[in-house]
Amino acid sequence: MHPQASEKRLACKEFFEALEACHENGLRKYWGGCNQYKWDLNRCLHGESTKRAAQNRVEAKARRERADKAWAALKAELE
Repeated sequence: MHPQASEKRLACKEFFEALEACHENGLRKYWGGCNQYKWDLNRCLHGESTKRAAQNRVEAKARRERADKAWAALKAELE
């Protein structure tokens, strides 16, 4: 199971459902009949991961700026 499936993210829900429905149809999953569903799901998950990484970078930059200001204030206080 993908880590994104175990969380409360539902952005790719329709892709998960399509892949699961395809896998329920006998031997298609073993002979590549579900590959397109899998590729679509991977593309969706990659997009979600990219969005989350971009948001994490923005938040990390803000945290770094707050930390730098706090260190500068502490340094100024000690001088």
